[in-house]
Amino acid sequence: MMDQEYTIPTYVSTYLKECGYDNAYNAMSQYIQLWHLAMNARGSFYDYDDVLDGVARRIHRRSIHPAARVGREWASLLLNDKTQVVTDDEASTEWVNSWIDQNRFKAIGQELVRKSFCLGTGAWAAFVSMQGTGAPVDIKLRPYDARMIVPLSWDIEGVSECAFVSRAVKSGVIIDQIQMHVLGNSGYDIVTKCWTTDGKPYTDESIVGRLETHCSYPTFALVKPAVGNDCVDLSPYGQSIYADAVDALHSVDMAYDAIFNEVDLGKLRIFIPDSMVDIDYDGTDQRRAIPFGRDNVIFRKVNSTDNKIESFSPTLRTSAMLDAYRMAWQTLGDLTGFGLQYFNVNASGGLRTATEVSSDNSALMRNIRKHENALEDSIVQIMHALLALEREFAGEQLPDEGDVHVTFDDSIIQDTAAEKAQDMAELNVTMNTWEYRMKWYGEDEETAKAHVPGTTTALPLGD
Repeated sequence: MMDQEYTIPTYVSTYLKECGYDNAYNAMSQYIQLWHLAMNARGSFYDYDDVLDGVARRIHRRSIHPAARVGREWASLLLNDKTQVVTDDEASTEWVNSWIDQNRFKAIGQELVRKSFCLGTGAWAAFVSMQGTGAPVDIKLRPYDARMIVPLSWDIEGVSECAFVSRAVKSGVIIDQIQMHVLGNSGYDIVTKCWTTDGKPYTDESIVGRLETHCSYPTFALVKPAVGNDCVDLSPYGQSIYADAVDALHSVDMAYDAIFNEVDLGKLRIFIPDSMVDIDYDGTDQRRAIPFGRDNVIFRKVNSTDNKIESFSPTLRTSAMLDAYRMAWQTLGDLTGFGLQYFNVNASGGLRTATEVSSDNSALMRNIRKHENALEDSIVQIMHALLALEREFAGEQLPDEGDVHVTFDDSIIQDTAAEKAQDMAELNVTMNTWEYRMKWYGEDEETAKAHVPGTTTALPLGD
């Protein structure tokens, strides 16, 4: 399985060095690989060798994939179908939301957020497909995880130039591709170079070596959890949401594995006299007992004079182990920003979901707000770039979008329906109708007032 995981090829790293760039991924690679193993519940903790009676055996530890669950929960809390992107211009807002729906931005984005929180870093990067003379230009936002991202220029304010490495197959040929988003003379340029897997340069008429976008906005946006990177000083990469909780991840799986080992070892055992066992020949005139099956719940009483069938049923200790399993989940939830009660195992052994968590979970609320602010910056940056590229290459007659805003769905941590009903009850008392539309529909003031008949903008006193 390790051979199937994607890594940046040596010839790509060599090319970056020839271009004058250090590969910042090298310093972070060991941590990203560790987090990737945890996300997939693989590695020496889960598969290891043991010796029993002088025989080497490969042991596999059961896993409930807690690291993947942590990433999936954060992704569902931060980016879902109710997340809205709005601009100061109504026409631009309509175009953006149409593009989001057509290109499944939210679904793909949620998977990107999941991997970004697991591996510490992810990114959206613009991809401009030039179909040929007279053909429409297709502009996409491609997602990348930390293993495919190489920052090129950065400072304390963020990454200003970045490279993205990926793999594709064209006409049966496997191709490694790098796209560098770098500052040119008139904005950002996208530099593309490809190789076959044996390190030989690959060329094709559809590949544009250097595309001048004339876009003043970065044509990419990194996505990172809002936690500091304590692994590598001054690194442009982020840190996994469970970087400080790897032992807690293992504790969850250790308790989970122990519970079901107990169930396996506690199965009913039946002992029968040797005289009741069917005998067969193995083709060499050697007699042998016919096997009973893989579960090994029936055993022979060899050389026994007792002809009775006996059974043994051990007492299970799963109730006590469930307490350890519950504590492991609560510790993991606390270390990954959910608070102690988010992952709370109930009496039947199941996890409580987010909707069962009380809205006064202040730790969860604070962390959601923190991560939302970081994610909003990334979405705003890439939406500005998308609109600029559409104007430049696709001929979209879009006005300037002004500011871009993201409205997140916080119904998990607050009773949105109750708050909405309360605002509705106080219309024309403490809140105007247009203010209600601004709050709950994400409209700007001018648009909200336009949708409310008879609403006018108040003039200053004296006019």
